[in-house]
Amino acid sequence: MKNFRFSRKQLCIPYALFLACFVVLPLAVIIYYAFTDGSGRFTLANLLSFFTNGNTIGTLCYSIVIAVAVTAVCLLIAYPTAYVLARSGMKRGAVLLMLFILPMWINFTLRLTALKEILTVIEGNLSLHPFLNTVIAMTYDFLPFMILPLYTTLIQLDESLLEAAQDLGAGPAEVFVRVTLPLSMPGIVSGITMTFLPAMTNYVILDMIYNSTYIMGSLIGSYFNIYDWNNGSMISLILFGVICIIYLITGRGENNDAQNRGAIL
Repeated sequence: MKNFRFSRKQLCIPYALFLACFVVLPLAVIIYYAFTDGSGRFTLANLLSFFTNGNTIGTLCYSIVIAVAVTAVCLLIAYPTAYVLARSGMKRGAVLLMLFILPMWINFTLRLTALKEILTVIEGNLSLHPFLNTVIAMTYDFLPFMILPLYTTLIQLDESLLEAAQDLGAGPAEVFVRVTLPLSMPGIVSGITMTFLPAMTNYVILDMIYNSTYIMGSLIGSYFNIYDWNNGSMISLILFGVICIIYLITGRGENNDAQNRGAIL
């Protein structure tokens, strides 16, 4: 029997088929419905409707505000936590990190139901503080996605660079600002990307807590629920464009950080 050897190109075939079936084809369907009307004719009415409808623009702005708030809170909590776990030299640092990740092993519905009950006991009526409770719920769900990349980046810092900065007369604060923080930017960018983008669209959290608060994911779902695939697809396409822009900005920032690390080194 002949020996069959696969080249690298052949090994890429399953992944290419997966992308074609579950990424390219659905995106093509969305583009088709976004630029057609109910009878299948080309139109820009769906695009104009999005930018002239105060409800859709307001939902987009509200989604961005929520995503920014959740990302900021996660970063403020995650960075000191990851820094202590990675740089304090604790023998049980990995165990403590696992404790922060442990909630991810629990069923999503179970976690949110428990959080809803806790908030109900504290406040009585969740509708009194919808924005605050949304930030709390999403922070609880997305915090591990911010801690993990930060911890991975901080634990890999070169100790010789920190020692060199101290030998040159830099104090602890200056070492952190001029060496540690720039070198940890890849983890910050990665954590922001993994938190900001889902926070704009994850309407399941809001549905389980309120059943009435809308973000972009909720708006898209409402259009598809009434079988308005044209407007729903256009909003999905616009949101996809917003996400691509954010990703390009964060990717460019990560490239600039790589250059800065090269300058430090």
